[in-house]
This record gives sequence, C-alpha cells and structure tokens, in this order.
Amino acid sequence: MVGDHAVAEAVKLARVNVISAYPITPQTLIVERLSEMVDRGELKADFIRVESEFSALASVYGAAAAGARAFTATSSHGLFYMYEMLWWAAASRLPLVMAVVTRALGPPWNIHDEHTDILAIRDSGWIIGMASDVQEVFDMTLTAFKLSEDERVLLPVAIGLDGFVLSHTTEPLYIPSQEDVDSWLPPRNPKVPYVIEPGGEPITLGNLPRMDVYHELHRAYMDEAMNEAKNVIHEVYGEYGKLTGKYYEPLVECYRCSDAKYVAVTMGAWSGDAKVAVDELRDSGYPIGLIRIRYIRPFPEEKLETYINGVRGVIVFDRDYSVGFGGVLAGELMGLVPSNVSFKGVIAGLGGVDVSPSDFRNVMVSFVNDVERDGYLRVRKWWYIPSVNGGD
Repeated sequence: MVGDHAVAEAVKLARVNVISAYPITPQTLIVERLSEMVDRGELKADFIRVESEFSALASVYGAAAAGARAFTATSSHGLFYMYEMLWWAAASRLPLVMAVVTRALGPPWNIHDEHTDILAIRDSGWIIGMASDVQEVFDMTLTAFKLSEDERVLLPVAIGLDGFVLSHTTEPLYIPSQEDVDSWLPPRNPKVPYVIEPGGEPITLGNLPRMDVYHELHRAYMDEAMNEAKNVIHEVYGEYGKLTGKYYEPLVECYRCSDAKYVAVTMGAWSGDAKVAVDELRDSGYPIGLIRIRYIRPFPEEKLETYINGVRGVIVFDRDYSVGFGGVLAGELMGLVPSNVSFKGVIAGLGGVDVSPSDFRNVMVSFVNDVERDGYLRVRKWWYIPSVNGGD
C-alpha cells in the first residue's frame, strides 16, 4: 500500500467522526481515499468539503470542541494557510490528528520532498512525529489518536510522511483487525477536556485574560502537557506493541550507535538510506551509528544526550533550511553536543533532490576523516549538492 492510503486505513480503523480537508499534492490521495470510504459506507463519518486549508483546520477544530474525534491532512503551502489555526488548536488543548505530507515551498514552484514545512510549526504546541516507512506511517497515525486524547496530553498531533518518497510509494503493510483496534482505542470521551454543545454548560474559549494569566497558561497549561507527552508516548507504543507485535523506540531510534564513536542524525524516509551507508561504513571499519528522530516535539533531549554522550563527533543531516541560520535539526541539536565534541550540520535534499546511500556514505567518511586528521571540527551549516560535491 502507498503511504497516503496507509494514513487513510489508520483513520478508518480509529473510527474518526469528522474529516475535513482541502486537496493539495502530494496529500490528496489521503482524503480521496477517505471520501471513498465514507461514500461506500465503510467509514461512518462526516466528510466536510471546504474551500481552503484554513477552513479545513477550523472545521475539525470546531468538531473537536464539540466532542468529536477529528482528522485532517495537508502539505506545504496548505499547512501554512492553516498557520493561525494551528496555534488556536494547540492552545485550546483540543485532541486532533493531522497528516502532513512534507513538500517544498515556493517560489520557485516545487511539489517534491522537503521537511521545511512541518518543521516550521514546531513552536505552535503540536506534537510532531516523522515516519520513515509506510508501516510506520500507519502505526504513527493510529497511535496519534490515543496519544492526543490522553487526559495528560490533550494536544493535537501532526504526523509527517515524505512527499512521494512515502506518500506514493508502495510497501508491504500489516494492518490489525478492527476488533483489536476497538479494544485498544475506545471512542473518544467527548467531555474531555470540555465540550461545546447546545444547552450545555456555559464556557468561554480563547477569551482575553490578564497578561500574567496568559503567561502562566502557557507554562502550566501547555509546556507541562508537552513534557508529559514523552511518558505517554512510551506508554502508548508499549501498548501498541503488545497489540500488534510492532515495537518501536518511541522518541528516538538508535541504530548501531551503542558502541559508535561517531553518530549521524536524521529524520524521515531518507533514514533508511542513511542506515545502508552506516552498514557499509561499519563493514569498512568506521565506528559510526545513526540516531533517527521519530518525534521532534516533544524534543527528546534526554534520549539524544544519552546517545551523544561519549562520542567524538556528531553529523546532522537536514532536509530543511532556516534562511539566514542553517538546518533546523542541526540548530536544535548543537546546543546538546558538548563544545569539545566535533559537529557538522549538513543541508541536503531540498526540493526533492535525491540523496543516495553513497551520498550519505561519502559525507560521513569525509566528516570522520577530517576529525581524525584535525582533531576537532565545528561547522553548523554546510551545503551538500550531489552534482557538485558528491557522488562516487
């Protein structure tokens, strides 16, 4: 099954009540498939056809506030059209799930893979995960409902999947039975955290508080929930493993890095290519491992520090770019890497440029050799273009 259809299967198994979306490449296959499921009666849900992505998120925001289990999906410029509502959904503490099929931003026009779009929402209060293959796309989408609706969390969850690389690529997929999912994921409790309904208890939402109240709400109301989400993610994936036999390292995956002297850091689908490079380098005697970030929010600093502790060098691969600064992941990780440990931030793959296992291997080898020769290296931003400084 392709990744977009895997998202739709997970949403169906979650028995979502309300879906609202506006089509945008390469996300469109998700909502097309869900629309077909609703039309055929396979999924008993209201499908709201709206005129924009802003309205799509506003619709599911209202549905969630009324107690429904709700879902939407988008990509790239569509995500940015939602930007204001992203903050309202998170600060309102409404459980929602959204699939973000990552795609480059224009101009120039580009419909191919990049992570800049999903990373641009990291300050909004959404939990953000990034899948590496189609099976994980399905599993992360399904578990997102359990995570988002947990009373200790009550934050919206965005699950990212790489445009075309995962969204339109077919891979084998294990899907649990509806009965097993129902036993693990009961219907949402509409009263949690609150419900807006005709004749219900009067409440105010998003009103104008004192400045000190606003400040305190963000600390006690959102930041603590995001921190608690780390524990809940561990619990949810533990339960999911017992249900399906699919066990994951919840926040960060450590691949051959327990005895590594150097580690590479990645996020998303190209992590599989990076693993191939790590295996080849291990066979050649290079003591390197791979840290793959599964959830960038909440930021898994404790796990990252554990895996980074004791290494000689860290190289971070970003498929994104913060203009005037550098790679987003490199910027977030550099503060965790001790000043006496070598570091390199690599920006690559923007706009769908292919980065192969040999590209990863060559960059990793160059980094390790430079550190071994010079003893120390600290570079936050380095552009890698395969046609210019890569290839065999």
